[in-house]
This record gives sequence, structure tokens and C-alpha cells, in this order.
Amino acid sequence: MSKSGSTHRAQEAAKTVFVVGLEPFNQRLLQDLDGSERFVFQDLLGYAEAVRPVSGEIDLDLLLETAERRLACHDGPIDAIIGYWDFPTSVITPILAQRHGLPAPHLEAVAACEHKYWSRLEQARSIPDMTPGFSAFDPFADDPLAEIDLPFPFWIKPIKAHSSFLGFKIHNAEDFAAHLPTIRAGIGHFGRPFDQFLDMVNVPPELAGIGGHHMIAEEIISEGLQCTLEGFVYGGAASVYGVIDSIRSGQHRSSFARYQYPTTLPHAVQARMAAAIGRFLQHIGYDNAAFNAEFFWSPGSDRLWILEVNTRLSKSHAPMFLMVDGQTHQKVPIDIALGRCPDLPHRAGAHALAAKFMVRVFEDGVVDKVPSADDLDRFHRRFADGMVRVLAHEDMRLAHLSYQDSYSYELMEVFLGAMDQPSLLAAYRQALDLLPIHVAPIREAFT
Repeated sequence: MSKSGSTHRAQEAAKTVFVVGLEPFNQRLLQDLDGSERFVFQDLLGYAEAVRPVSGEIDLDLLLETAERRLACHDGPIDAIIGYWDFPTSVITPILAQRHGLPAPHLEAVAACEHKYWSRLEQARSIPDMTPGFSAFDPFADDPLAEIDLPFPFWIKPIKAHSSFLGFKIHNAEDFAAHLPTIRAGIGHFGRPFDQFLDMVNVPPELAGIGGHHMIAEEIISEGLQCTLEGFVYGGAASVYGVIDSIRSGQHRSSFARYQYPTTLPHAVQARMAAAIGRFLQHIGYDNAAFNAEFFWSPGSDRLWILEVNTRLSKSHAPMFLMVDGQTHQKVPIDIALGRCPDLPHRAGAHALAAKFMVRVFEDGVVDKVPSADDLDRFHRRFADGMVRVLAHEDMRLAHLSYQDSYSYELMEVFLGAMDQPSLLAAYRQALDLLPIHVAPIREAFT
């Protein structure tokens, strides 16, 4: 057979994988997958459409119409539709997959994770000993505090958001009242498109009227150690293939300093978490999809709390799986879409452990220096498989960064691997020296 004939046959056999929110950083990770030559990765909805819309508005119905129009123009089979971003990507992918006959969870099971109040109700039924106290409330009510049946302090957040957007620790009634104007002004950003999603779902009567413009108050559970389980459900069976530690910092220890893989938690604790998330997912009928689930474990009391369940893999963890296990877990949704049980390598990477470091500041300011191209080149020469994402740019006001938590601003992400913990932290210190980034306080920036 001629070389051209062989190439033509390989191209005919390639599977078309449509990706919601495809952008250069994660495209490189997808193209590094073993056997990636058998896939054609095609951008279905751009990053500036589905993840960080230029208009600042998310219209779920319009995004679905746009995606369907592009899929209709595709000349060939639609083999897979995947995503690795939070809402609205997390609901767009199962909606489209269902419409096109691809393996996907039922939308009610997706909603029972995505809707934070609905999720707490189902957690309380399936894993009650790990579910904290909670109350839904309407921030637009005349007296929203009266709807909360929890003692101070407690945490509040929207029924649907991500990245701790509009999440606040509430110490007293005055504190609660002080945050209401900010909540009322911003909750519609995710609330409006989430209500569009709920219109497609059979919502239980007990949730009638509790939608995207509502908030949830929760008992404080953030003492102890936080971690995330990455897994999937295939053919009704839940599997956990990795546990990642979340190291927190900041005023309320609510901002992430780094994620680190693999976890240092005892195997028995990991097994209890895996069993609990399996019970919850079976209870809601979640199947044929990736998930990640966040827990807190208190070493002193041996108490486990579930924080939340997400209907997607975490893109933040992908480079760490590559560095430690030798393959990014973005392989999981592709395998499921193609009708096969995911099979990931284990500890086949170049490093014993890896981390995503999040470079943050805790006060507003103006960015007056970011790493240059030469700085990035020096970093990559020193750390051959290290990765960097600079999230800020010069002259940017930090208050204008989108989707930040309520107490900090993330400037940069740095991914590194090492053979042990001291080496990992030493590598991060070296990386910071190679990647200068600086923020001028507001009073200095405008003098």
C-alpha cells in the first residue's frame, strides 16, 4: 500500500471529537493523549462564547442553537461531544450528547448535582451522615435572613455558580445585609442561563420556585483537610481513579493555594469517600459520564463532609495526571462517548507527585508587571514539562477579573512535578523567581 493510501485510510478512521470551549492550553493536552492521531478535535463553541463570553452575558438557548447549527454543517459522524469547563459547559455537553444519541447522563441526574439545593436534598437522603445543615433562601425577599434556619456563622453561595463566585462567610445579621446588594446585582449572571436549563428538566415539586436566582446557606464544614475525587460512572458502576488534595489559604481559608496529586489522605478515608459518592450517584441515577466530588476530612474527629459534586472532570487536574500517571484524564469522557469503559494508566508518569499552584493576591490593585516571553522561555528551559497560564495582563484592574472568589484574585497558574514534597516546593520557589508578576496597590497605581 502506498504511503498516501495509508494516510487516507487513517484519516477515514479518525474519530471526530467536538469540544465545548476548546482553547490552546487544553488543546495541547488533548493532542498529547496516547493515540491522539486517531482523533480530530474540533471546536464546537469557542472559549469566548461558552466560557468567558465577550458580551458578559450567557444565553444557554442561544449557545445550544449555535452548537446545533455547527453540528448540522459537519460532514461526517459526530463521534463524541466533550467539555471540561464548569457551567454552562457542564450542561451543554450532556444536552447535545443526548440529542445526538451519544452516551450521556439523564438531565435530571445532571441537575441534581448542578443545582446546589437539589443536590443537598439528595445527599441528605443518600449519605446523611456526611451532609451539613443547609437552607435555601431568596436574596430578593423582604427578609431573606428569616428563611435561613442555621446559626451563625454560615456560608452562603448561589444555587448555581462556580469558582466561589458570590460566596461569603456570614458572621452576623449586619454581615449578611452588607453582602445583599452585591448578590442581587450579580446573581443573574449564572441565574438566568441556569433557569433556562431548569426549563428543560423535570424539577421535583419540592423545588418549585427555587431556581437560579436563589441562594443556599450551609453549615461551616471547612475545618480539616479538603480533597477532590476524580471518577466516572460507566454502565451504572462508579469508579474513582484519583484523589487530589486542595491546600487553602486566605482570610477564611476559602481560596486555593494549590492542588496536589496524589493525596496524602489515608487509604481507608479514600475508600469511605469513594463508597459515599458511589451511593449518591446511584441514588440520583447518574451514569455514563465523568464526575468530581469534593470532601472535607477532619483528622481529629475522623468526620467526613461532602462539599459538592460536579458533572465533569476538573481541567485543573489534567496536567497533574499527565505528570504522575502518564496520561491526562481528559481521555475519560472521550472513552465514554465512544462506548467503552475508560482505562487510565497508573503512576506511569515522570514524577511521583505534581501540583497546580495558584498565584494570588488578596487586595485589589493594578497589574504592572507580568512574565515576558523571555521569562516564559527561561521557565520552560528549567522545567521541561512545567506549564504556566498567566491570567492577568499589564494595566489590568484586578477587580475586573471575571469569576474570582470573594476574597482573592488569581493572577497565574503554575503546574510542576517532582519526586517529593520538598523538591516540589523548592521548584515552585524557583518558578516564582523566573516568572515575575507584580500588582501595584490602587493608591500607588493612580498617583
